[in-house]
Amino acid sequence: MAVGKVSDANFEAEVLKATGPVVVDFWAEWCGPCRMIAPALEEIAGAMGDKVKIVKLNVDENPGVATKYGIMSIPTLMIFKNGDIADRQVGAAPKQKLEQWINKSV
Repeated sequence: MAVGKVSDANFEAEVLKATGPVVVDFWAEWCGPCRMIAPALEEIAGAMGDKVKIVKLNVDENPGVATKYGIMSIPTLMIFKNGDIADRQVGAAPKQKLEQWINKSV
């Protein structure tokens, strides 16, 4: 499964009402560390398949959700389960660390 995109408009339907765990990558086009972890997230999404859904939310284009969840720096990754935040990771990390973090929380 590839990394999807969400927006202020579909965040509730795609993330909060999802049946399984969802990793949300809060990012922006101009953010170097955000671009650095993108390929790792794609690989993790492919490897984990239906076990977890991974989506990206551009904070510049979707300030509503970013403000609601208090995103102060990017990249910020959050894992949502049943509409609630299960875990949060701020800053870039190597693929192995991201994979461990996601596996621990899902």
